Amino acid sequence: MTGRRAAVRRKQAWLRRAVLSVVLVFFLTPLLGMLEFTTRDLATGERTAATWRTLVDFETISQEYPALKEGFVASIGLAIVTVVVMLALLVPTMTWVRLRLPGLTRTVEFICLLPLTVPAIVLVVGLTPVYAWVSYLLGESTLWLALAYVVLVLPYAYRALDAGLRAIDVRTLSEAARSLGAGWPTVMWRIVLPNLRSAVLSASFLSVALVLGEFTIANLFNRKNLQVAMFELGKSDAQISVAVGLAALVFAFAVLFAMSFVGSGRAGTSPFARLRRPRKETTP
Repeated sequence: MTGRRAAVRRKQAWLRRAVLSVVLVFFLTPLLGMLEFTTRDLATGERTAATWRTLVDFETISQEYPALKEGFVASIGLAIVTVVVMLALLVPTMTWVRLRLPGLTRTVEFICLLPLTVPAIVLVVGLTPVYAWVSYLLGESTLWLALAYVVLVLPYAYRALDAGLRAIDVRTLSEAARSLGAGWPTVMWRIVLPNLRSAVLSASFLSVALVLGEFTIANLFNRKNLQVAMFELGKSDAQISVAVGLAALVFAFAVLFAMSFVGSGRAGTSPFARLRRPRKETTP
């Protein structure tokens, strides 16, 4: 029996390695192709790092590719605003529903998942009258696209935060804090958020990844973010455009890798983790 289990484990290990190898080849082949294209001299066919030297020279980028700089700055601003608005909207709402209105859980879930069924072009058509008034009252800044992006990220952020809320006893933690005299802002800031650290990081990363990769809404609203700037730049300088796309992918992978370490801390490091464990008794 022991030998049979060992054989099954070996087969499972080989299967995992095979699947991982196929996945790595599937994802790395396009990236290697992008790297090969950006390091090729189109005139002579030789290898050169001129494209990457140009990309890291911010002064050259600002002078020769102003649209790329504008799109990059706009995308970073959109990512920050989208994450802040999304967290400010979802975390208190989901916590309050879980504590006080559990009967509305399905309703909130349906509303948050509804954008998955709405194509981007339909969303643009529905938001066009809204953005007409936004442009008239607040101006035509690209940052106002964050209002539409919050709608786009709702399904993914909701699932991440919902998993985090299910993993902790929010009711017990909040009641313990309230019994000690903490107000609801203190409960949210010093108890709920620290215990939802991994879920908040996951929701934030998904939101940032979606915002940095969004093209359709920005293009249809005639706004310039990173993807629109790359699309326009690809018509005149394909190598720079592909290099920017590869750099954005590497940046996203690096952020995911870093966030996996940030979110893997022990629960005991939470400011209010002591509410979830008994206090040690000291002997006189």
